[in-house]
This record gives sequence, C-alpha cells and structure tokens, in this order.
Amino acid sequence: MGSGNALASETLTTLYIENDADSALLTSTHLRFVALGLGLVFLARQDEADVTIETLAAANNGAAYAKLTVQTCAYAGTGNVLRVQELLHTLAREIPPEDAPEAAELGVAVLGVSLIALGEPVGEEMSRRMFEHILQYGEPAVRRAVPLALALSNLSHPDVYAVDTLSKLSHDASPAVAQGAILGLGLVAAGTNNARVAGLLRALASYYHQEPTHLFAVRIAQGLTHLEIGRAHV
Repeated sequence: MGSGNALASETLTTLYIENDADSALLTSTHLRFVALGLGLVFLARQDEADVTIETLAAANNGAAYAKLTVQTCAYAGTGNVLRVQELLHTLAREIPPEDAPEAAELGVAVLGVSLIALGEPVGEEMSRRMFEHILQYGEPAVRRAVPLALALSNLSHPDVYAVDTLSKLSHDASPAVAQGAILGLGLVAAGTNNARVAGLLRALASYYHQEPTHLFAVRIAQGLTHLEIGRAHV
C-alpha cells in the first residue's frame, strides 16, 4: 500500500483489463476489489499513477471504475483542485440507471471528492456543500455514496453537522443510503466512545430490530464507536 510497486500495479492492471470485457464481472465485488487494490498501491503517490491511469483510460469503458479509483487513491489528502474538478465533471454527466455498471463510477467520484479534500479546510467545506446539493437534488445512484463520503471527511471526529446529517439519513427511504449513514455514524465516532452517537445507535438498533441487514450495520457501527474502549454496553 502506497509503495507504487511496478510489478504489483502491472499484475493488477492486467488482471482487471483481461476481465473487463465480461459484463457480469463488471458489477462483481471481486473485480471492484481488484480496482481498490490497484488504487491502494498508488495511495498518495500522485503523478506516479499517471501511467496506470492512462492504461486504464485506453481500455474498454468498464475500466473507468478502476481509473477513478486509482485517481482518487493517488491524490487522497492532497486537496488537488484539478482532480476534484475532473470528478465533478464525471458527476455532471447523464445519470445512468441505478443498476447499470456505470452507476458505480458515480459513487467512486463522490467518495473521491471527499478523500482528495481530506485535511484541507476549504476543500472540506466545499465538498460538504456539494453533498448537501446531491442529497436534495441527486439521483439514487449518487445519493447512496454521500453518507460514507461525509463520514470519510470526519473520521473519528463526531462533528455536530456530520452526526446530525447522518442521523437523519439513517432513516432514509433508500436502504443503501440508510445503511451507509448507519456505518457512517460508526466511522465519525470510531474510537471516541461518543455518548451521543452511542445513544443514536442504540435507538437505531431498536428501530431496525426486524431488519437484519440494517441491524448488522448498526452492530458494526457500535463496534467502531467503542473501538479500543473495552466492553461496550450496546
């Protein structure tokens, strides 16, 4: 991770491109993990990822997901305005159906804006305003990435705005948005034992006691909140 290792990047790039033509694999979790692994090789390496990004850009359209993932990881925490603009341009194009392979790219773009702006106060404020706009007017394929994006920009920092927003989204009509918001609460309070978030998660455990998937997300969030604290009263 973050090594820029040429052999690792070449192997993963080849593996991704060779399977890129298979439409069934394009939406599989396994192939997306390959893209994430490729991105982590170039974590914060910036220009060193350019060759890999260009290789993926020249491949079939399905490689666009991997290209965005590598680009996001390579510039994470840099506040690079040009890269953020490119991601915003991706979000501005025509929205595909929610179950289309291209829809996943939009989620990566949203997360990318958050990661690139991470640690840069002005960039974080701009991304926060963008998230508000997406929540109000965005399509489902884009909205479902917002809770995790907001959480990533507030890791282990239970900011009042972030907690309030995620608490509201945890009751969203879209299961994907609600589950992302629940996990987001765990991420913003990770290791802090924050009393307010702990109370919200206990309430969510009661609210979703008949929804196994939501309840599972609540339990993970509770574990993150009480991370390294010891036995948690959940």
